[in-house]
Amino acid sequence: MKVHDIAHCRSGDKGDYSLVSVIVYDMKNYNKILKHLTVDKVKKQYGDRVLGKITRHEMPKVGICIFEMEHALGGGVVRTLRHDGHGKNVSYAMLEIELPDD
Repeated sequence: MKVHDIAHCRSGDKGDYSLVSVIVYDMKNYNKILKHLTVDKVKKQYGDRVLGKITRHEMPKVGICIFEMEHALGGGVVRTLRHDGHGKNVSYAMLEIELPDD
């Protein structure tokens, strides 16, 4: 199972920070996201595309986890040479993370 099987994502930028929201389709899957979509797993998925710290913010009443990734956009929109300076496509990597089927 992948994240996209139980959730969708939205992403955007705040300077050189990339913010990715993971929003479950059904609240029954929120605990699975909390348990298995860890900062370490996200760091492994993004590798050297994220040069700074990753922080997970939890919003249990609405079934959302927001991952704040520092130094993830090559300096931000006005400085980066990356194709996606606003970080709008960053969420696709999050959707492909494997989760256990339990």
